[in-house]
Amino acid sequence: MGKLYRSNDRVLAGVCAGVAEHLNLEAKLVRIIWLLCAVFAGFGVILYIILWIIMPQKNAAQNYTERMNDRLGRK
Repeated sequence: MGKLYRSNDRVLAGVCAGVAEHLNLEAKLVRIIWLLCAVFAGFGVILYIILWIIMPQKNAAQNYTERMNDRLGRK
């Protein structure tokens, strides 16, 4: 396993997708588990915010326009 980064394949901050990449899992699965933890156990939201703050962004030098073009499949 490599270093844990927030992913550019994000819905909110890239935390779930980053964890999924790190654990070689599907991002949707990690997002569902995270949502269940947030709703039923209550610690998911706090943990997400903490990881959002401490996890470095993958490819931080890439600007917003490039990330959006990648997401939309534009070149």
